Amino acid sequence: MTVLIVGAGATGGFFGARLAQAGRDVTFLVRPHRAETLRRRGLRLSGLGQEQLIQPSLVTAETLHHPYDTVLLAVKATALQQAIEDLAPAVGPRTQIIPFLNGMAHIDQLNARFGTTSVLGGVVKVATQLNAEGDIVQVAPGASMAVGTQDGSVLSLCEEVTAELGDAGFDFSVSDDIITAMWAKWAFISTISSLTCLMRGTVGDVVACPGGTDLGPALLAEAAAVAAASGHSIPEGELAATSLAATATGSSLTTSMYRDLQDGNATEVEHILGDLCRRGRLANRPTPMLDLATLHIRVYEHRRSSGQRQNRYS
Repeated sequence: MTVLIVGAGATGGFFGARLAQAGRDVTFLVRPHRAETLRRRGLRLSGLGQEQLIQPSLVTAETLHHPYDTVLLAVKATALQQAIEDLAPAVGPRTQIIPFLNGMAHIDQLNARFGTTSVLGGVVKVATQLNAEGDIVQVAPGASMAVGTQDGSVLSLCEEVTAELGDAGFDFSVSDDIITAMWAKWAFISTISSLTCLMRGTVGDVVACPGGTDLGPALLAEAAAVAAASGHSIPEGELAATSLAATATGSSLTTSMYRDLQDGNATEVEHILGDLCRRGRLANRPTPMLDLATLHIRVYEHRRSSGQRQNRYS
């Protein structure tokens, strides 16, 4: 089977490298400037005592001309629409697309373009980031990937994907309720992003202050209520784990949204927070604190787009 990884950033690059190291037929679809970096330096993984280098097979939108068996979509929401256009030539009658974006809006967009039978659900968990040289740095141990069909059935195509993606240097599983798993991760990302962006600090910074331990669980309760009203109640174990992560003393935990905001980059506020609040309104589930966090980041985006100077913070 052939695998196309759309995006060779911190997430797509990590899982694509692991698959390539396991001997899978992997190609990366990247923008020209990223292709130039990867051809010059290779795809490098570091952190946690590892220093690994692969020479990846690369294509750009201009040189992508044939279908692949599996497409792993690992881009930020801000690049989603362009990525959909770029990857279209890779989608044939039996191609399975597995997106790893947070939230749910991307599923609607992919379904509209390629059809529900071609689009699986996916959840990945890994703590990685790109350094100044464009190398992938793993900052915490562990990496996992879960996939599943949108309707919960385990089709033969999904089993073929399992054979291709399993046993490749990370935990892999097939879920019979991947949509609920996606909602659970969405609630986690929304909670931690709102907490750290709104308070402008790490989880540890927030909980070190009076009242700080109350904010994370309150944000989580709003997100969980929207999930439940949407037909995907988050399991108690997932809720407990997220609440613990949002109240951990001394924790350095943040999210990519916080880091983007800190570095003056575009954020995924609309895809992650804006869409969650919108679904809350449709379900008559108020989200006042998530609304506040969303507004806070929207103001940042307004100032950024209008060229106003941003105040950096750590």
